[in-house]
Amino acid sequence: MLAKKAINRISTLFSDFPWLIVIIFSILGLIGILNHSMWRDELNPWLIVRDSESFRDLIANIKYEGHPVLWYFALAFLIRIADNPLIMQIFHLSVTITAIAIFYLYSPFNYKQKLLFIFGYFPLYEYLLISRNYAFSLLFIFAFCALFPFRKKTYLYLAILLGLLANSSAYALLVSFSLSLTLLVEFCFDSEHRKQYFNQSKRYDLFVSIGIIIFSLILSAYIITPPGDSYLHGGLKDGWTIQLDIRNLLKSINRLFASYFLIVPHKKWLDSIVCAFIALLVFVLTLFKLYKKPLPFFFYTISNCLIFAFTYLRFTGYPRHFGHFYLVFIAALWLESYCEESTFLVNKVPIQPKLVKLAQKWHNVAFMLILYAQLIAGIYGFSRDLIIPFSASKETAHYIQQNHFENEVIVASRDANMAALSGYLNRKFYYPELQKMGSFTLFKQGRQGVDQAEIFRQIHSLLKSQEVNHRILLILNKKHNFNRNDLQIVPIKNFKRAWVDSERYYLYWVDEAVNSKQ
Repeated sequence: MLAKKAINRISTLFSDFPWLIVIIFSILGLIGILNHSMWRDELNPWLIVRDSESFRDLIANIKYEGHPVLWYFALAFLIRIADNPLIMQIFHLSVTITAIAIFYLYSPFNYKQKLLFIFGYFPLYEYLLISRNYAFSLLFIFAFCALFPFRKKTYLYLAILLGLLANSSAYALLVSFSLSLTLLVEFCFDSEHRKQYFNQSKRYDLFVSIGIIIFSLILSAYIITPPGDSYLHGGLKDGWTIQLDIRNLLKSINRLFASYFLIVPHKKWLDSIVCAFIALLVFVLTLFKLYKKPLPFFFYTISNCLIFAFTYLRFTGYPRHFGHFYLVFIAALWLESYCEESTFLVNKVPIQPKLVKLAQKWHNVAFMLILYAQLIAGIYGFSRDLIIPFSASKETAHYIQQNHFENEVIVASRDANMAALSGYLNRKFYYPELQKMGSFTLFKQGRQGVDQAEIFRQIHSLLKSQEVNHRILLILNKKHNFNRNDLQIVPIKNFKRAWVDSERYYLYWVDEAVNSKQ
């Protein structure tokens, strides 16, 4: 009750000072970004852009990532300004702040709902502190919603936003396709809208807009289709679930639940069934909420079905992925505010008005519960990142620089967990998985997983070669548990304070044993 009163008073304060919430969010974001320790998924794209030898090589490397080109092109521009990943974080911060400003100024929600959303999990943590391409989804979906009324005069603005959204991520591509279908359905079935559009638009507007959307969708689909030798998430052939799997079905439905309430049920059947029921209940309540607004009803239905199908058939994903369920939920409610009530669905599927009214009442309750759950998770995630480093990469890199080890011969393994260190130190390492120098990791043919016995075999070969005539700095992401009589292995320091357990680092000096040198 006390927390509810506090939130009501704060929302009243923000209603009196509209820009205050954006300013506070920006200050918190800057503090969080500067404190955040980046991990491999943030710095691997940076390294791909930095170390690709040509534009053609860059495109080829991106195709192994499973992401469209927009984020990489943005990084390519940023890297020309400053060869320091901090600029990527500042850019990412500006993207999220812009999205939040659009949401705050143009969304139809009341001040309390805006406050809860803005400081919720996805805006305050997942799409703010972790510098990935997913913040673009926040920006372009909200910009689309804000500019949606302009479709009566021109589709060009919306087409550009849909094109950018489609090339942000695979999940954003699904949302972009859903929004495109929504515009198409309205154009085909709403004669009044067509009449208004043709009376106010320019002749070329429709064809140019359609061309932009089709080109963008095709480009994104082409880029995210992995090459034949990719084995990221099972590669092109082996990563699909085509048979009926009840556990995977529940797991996929629970991603919808997790996107709303930030709880991911794992192994227990009862938990999975209960959470799936709640997720479907919220889904049905939202359909009732949109019952008299066919356009947002269509968008909410088709986008959820597409994301769910991808989740079940291909990849169940993590919060950054299934967060798009939540963004679709918010966007559908936003678009609803623009649409007039229609009897189209009422005539097709008649439902008792009392039942619709009751469902809409309970939807408002569910909506507020979702916003409160998001707020709690947002505050927790943001605070945790201030206290516990997301990765030990920044601390490890600082130690290496402080002790002037950055110019040593460095062997690092596992390669996929070393991108953050390579980015912070701005140099390449010798990767046993590649048996050569490298920075970023592509899951493709030619890369071979290694155990510690193989790592030390390669180190021994390096020490015996003429290229390396002194000790090697070895960085592992798992504690050393293998010995060789012909190698002297001296522990230096461990860095184990990290939220991501695979990004804790162990440093060693490795040299030939004294009796081996003689």
